[in-house]
Amino acid sequence: MLLPVIMAGGTGSRLWPMSRELHPKQFLRLHSFHSMLQETLNRLDGVEISEPVVICNQDHRFMVAEQLRQIDMLSHNIILEPVGRNTAPAIALAALNALAQGHDPIMLVLAADHIIKDIGAFHAAIEAAQAFAAGQSLVTFGIVPTGPETGYGYIQRGESWGEHVSATCVKRFVEKPDLATAQNYVDSGEYFWNSGMFMFRAKRYLEELEKFRPDILAACQHALSDTGGDKNFINVKQDAFACCPDESIDYAVMEKTQDAVMIPLDAGWSDVGSWSALWEVSPKDEAGNALTGDTFLHNTHDCYINTDEKLVAAVGVDNLVMVNTKDAVLVVDKSKVQDVKKVVEYLKKHNRSEYRRHREVYRPWGICDILVAEKRFCVNRITVNPGEAFSLQIHHHRTEHWVVLAGTARVTTGDKTFLLTENQSTFIPIGVVHRLENPGNIPLELIEVQAGSYLGNDDIIRIKDHYGRC
Repeated sequence: MLLPVIMAGGTGSRLWPMSRELHPKQFLRLHSFHSMLQETLNRLDGVEISEPVVICNQDHRFMVAEQLRQIDMLSHNIILEPVGRNTAPAIALAALNALAQGHDPIMLVLAADHIIKDIGAFHAAIEAAQAFAAGQSLVTFGIVPTGPETGYGYIQRGESWGEHVSATCVKRFVEKPDLATAQNYVDSGEYFWNSGMFMFRAKRYLEELEKFRPDILAACQHALSDTGGDKNFINVKQDAFACCPDESIDYAVMEKTQDAVMIPLDAGWSDVGSWSALWEVSPKDEAGNALTGDTFLHNTHDCYINTDEKLVAAVGVDNLVMVNTKDAVLVVDKSKVQDVKKVVEYLKKHNRSEYRRHREVYRPWGICDILVAEKRFCVNRITVNPGEAFSLQIHHHRTEHWVVLAGTARVTTGDKTFLLTENQSTFIPIGVVHRLENPGNIPLELIEVQAGSYLGNDDIIRIKDHYGRC
């Protein structure tokens, strides 16, 4: 069986305001009911696979765990990168972890933020690749280009591989071209978009990595040695991994190996690199508008509109992207979406929260929606998942008032523990040890009012925590 290795790192900003540093696009529901990470795993339904491995940033660990739990794929299968070091080290971590468990699986390396429409063609390409990956080959998937795209790298095909007319040797990898060069590539019929998807045996990849970049392999081996973890996460030593070179698998291995094979893939693939790209792959109404959320349109054509909660009305406009979240609104001409990065640069320069997080923040126990945030008070709507709990904690500068909206809360204050149900409340004074738990089978919903001279998270003094936080 194949071992899916899902690359879920990255903090892309091209889909701001929905994509944020702490909630990037791979965790968003952009094209279906499920997030892009969940869709990546769901489209493997029908392929014989073992339990997948997901590699992600430490900041995203609880979000990844919750999304895997929702599709019943959560186990001890999340590798946490303490710092980003690109794809070659990340894949090495997954290969080393598999070998440490006594296996040498065929790894199917996929990005968590791609869209593939033709699942049958995708499965057929996977099946064709397995015959090569089972031997000594390192397989890459080349996307059949639909136009002269300047945002992708390209793969030039070599000779066909024996009787397998669908597979070719790799002649070379090339960087993102200018428009004229990209057009020449497409016209030649010899070039394919570099998808960033691969298949090979774990041991075979490490052999090639040791040949061409032994420094990367040594750093990853050190980073995975004697590491701790819990039931969901595989930890990586921060100091050791920080010393690892930052290198893509293309540069480190695929451009150097003599055993690269390319499988063409024509399956409606997109890396959703911009709002205009998302409009292109989204269902549209008769006027060419792609719509998500509560909208009213009149004399409006070829727009992408995505709104969270609020009604968006568009009258007499064409070719616009309009995205409304709880704390930001973006309006941009569809031909200028690459300039969205200018907004993010401005927000980062001025240290504004809108580039880093949403109003809703994922916690290991659930979700905190920040309704009001002032200097001396804060109002949050909190959802605690069944069986989850806050840490046992204390604050030196703020009080808290909890009002239960739905579900049942078990509250600990000092040496007392009691239950609260709907419409009941309690008050937590400064300096009192306390905890909130959800002992029920449905989500616990409550309003939390924090008040005091200082409301920073570093005033949370954790005495005991289920999730290993300090």
